[in-house]
Order: sequence, then structure tokens, then C-alpha cells
Amino acid sequence: MRRLQSIFDVYYTSFIILMYIHQHKNWPDFKWDNDTLLSYVSKVRDLQGRLIGRMEGLGFKLREEAVLETLTEDIVKTSEIEGEFLNPSEVRSSVAKRLGIEISGLTEASRDVEGVVEMMLDATQKFEAPLTKDRLFGWHAALFPTGRSGMYHITVGNWRKYDQGPMQVVSGPMGRAKVHYVAPEAERLGSEMNRFLKWFNSDNSIEPVIKSALAHLWFVTIHPFDDGNGRIARAIADLQLARADRTNQRFYSLSAQIMKSKKEYYDMLESTQKGSLDVSQWLVWYFDRLTEALESTDNSLSKVLVKARFWEKHSTTQLNERQIKMINTLLGDFVGKLHSSKWAKMTKVHRDTARRDIQDLIKKGILSDSGEGGRSTNYILNVP
Repeated sequence: MRRLQSIFDVYYTSFIILMYIHQHKNWPDFKWDNDTLLSYVSKVRDLQGRLIGRMEGLGFKLREEAVLETLTEDIVKTSEIEGEFLNPSEVRSSVAKRLGIEISGLTEASRDVEGVVEMMLDATQKFEAPLTKDRLFGWHAALFPTGRSGMYHITVGNWRKYDQGPMQVVSGPMGRAKVHYVAPEAERLGSEMNRFLKWFNSDNSIEPVIKSALAHLWFVTIHPFDDGNGRIARAIADLQLARADRTNQRFYSLSAQIMKSKKEYYDMLESTQKGSLDVSQWLVWYFDRLTEALESTDNSLSKVLVKARFWEKHSTTQLNERQIKMINTLLGDFVGKLHSSKWAKMTKVHRDTARRDIQDLIKKGILSDSGEGGRSTNYILNVP
């Protein structure tokens, strides 16, 4: 597992003299092959347009659920990339609460979960707001509410300090650590970040999706914080993707696809940061992951899409409020077996009324006897 540390923490490490990308004379004048990227950009833009159009046809409530599912996955996966495993139920509850989405069984979220959720929602829901130093400091403080990364005290809500030496990305045991990358010296951070933020907020000459990939690479190369640089880089990339989509509704997760190719991700960053200012390979890799994210929405939003197909099929079926409520529950996060006594309890009606509701849905082809037998009959929902 790769980790960050100062040069003073590395003992008996053999150093190899090489030039990192930020040491090039023309840094950060990135180059890439437009002809190579044209087909990648066209495909991503087509998939983005199709997905957004498709989701707009679902109606507000279903879009709301799709956003909740996508943001939950994105937040869980961006942390998992860094080896931190968040409770998905806590993340989902925190996102729902902050977006004002009503869901059953809200779970109390930990401080660490709340911090990541706060950062990601600020990035994606307020994508039109300028990215500033204070905003980045706020994200960093949210990620590290105790002022510590694990057992170690770190500088929070500010750039890393001069007295800690060059920041390194390393792996392996102490004494035999392999240095993957050395970030710019702390003395450079003020000017480096001023230049990055000015470019991010004002340069509109670059195709917006390409700008997302460049912003991710540029920020993580500067590595301005003691820790959390990867998560913040991906939040910045998501912010720019929201600008490209022109909506704060997120329907695909790039971090989920990066997590599936985690080793490739780190290897690609390392080779790019040790290479020239031609970043074509990084852009192609990024666009491949973005394409996968857009094409995998049927899987990641399966519950939402199943619900949409169900209600499309039964758009003219006459149902009472209790039946609609219970069907939506069954299409969502229902746990256990459905029988008439559970229906009665959940809808606060007499068991005879529950039986009538259920029998009506069986006649309409919406519910079926599970065929399991036992003391009471269990029912299952017939989904398209």
C-alpha cells in the first residue's frame, strides 16, 4: 500500500536522480494529441447526453433516488481507493439528510463519514461556485476533523509546511521503501496553487471533460496537503464533470471505476509524473474509466431503473395509497419476507384490510405467492 511521508521519515532509501513532471522548464504546459483524443471525447459526450436525457425522463422522485445511489457509491469508493472503508448505510443516510431526501431507517453517521460527504456534496452540488483556497481548506478540514491522519498529527486546513521536507509517495517497509513520487517543495505551494486555481476558474478554452482529467492530474501532482490529496483531486474532477454535464445531479461514479483499476490508477499516475509534459496516455486512461462509468449505470442504478420500469408498466393500474407505499418499499430497501401481518403493521391497518390489499394486487399481477409454505403465506413482488 502506498503512503505519504516526509523525506526525514525515510531511512536507508536509495534515491535515483530523475526529473519529475513538475520540474520541467515548461511546467505546467501540458500537451496531448487532439487527433487521438477526439474519438474518446466524442464517445463520452454522447454517453453523457444520452444518460442525462434518459434520467430526465424518469421523473423527479426517481432522479432523486438515482442521485442518492450514485453519490453514496462515489463517496464510498473514493475513500476505498485510499484504503479507508466507510459504512455505506452511514454514507447513504448522511447524503439523504443533507439533500433533504426522505428514506426509511436513517443511520447515525460518524464524524469521518460526515466529513467526506460534506466535501463531495459541496463539490457536486455547488459546481458553479469558484474553487478557492478557502474552499479547499474547508474540504481538507472536513476530511480530518480531529487534526490527525490515523495516529499522526497533520497540518489541517492549510498547505503542508516547510519544516517537513519534500513530500513523498512511498511503499514498502521502512528501510526498504520504494519512492514512487516526490512532490514540489513546500516553498512552491503558494504560487503553484494560485496558478492552478486561476486556470481552473478562468480557462474555458479546454474541452470541459479534458479539463476534468487535467485538473485531477495537476492537483495530485502539486500534492499541497499532508494527506487527503487523492480524495480532493477526485472531488475536483467530479466538480468539473458536473460543470461539463451542466447539472448537479450525479448519475455515474468515476471513483467506482477507478477503484476497479486501482493498481493501474497508481501506476498511470506514477509513469505520468515521471514522464514528459505530453499527458496523452493519462488522458486516454482517464477517458476509458469515464466511459466505463457511463456504460455501467444500468448496474449501479439497477434499483432505480427497475422501479422506473415497474411504474411505467403499471402507469394505468388503479391502486390505493397503501398499495403504492408498500410497492415502493418493496422496490427499495425492504428486508425480510412480506406477509399480511407485516403489511398491516407497516400500513397501520387491520389485518383483514391488509389481506384485501394483497389479494387485489395478486389479481392485478403485481404480487405472487412465494410458494414457500409455512405458518403464514409470504408474497413477492413481480418486477419487469
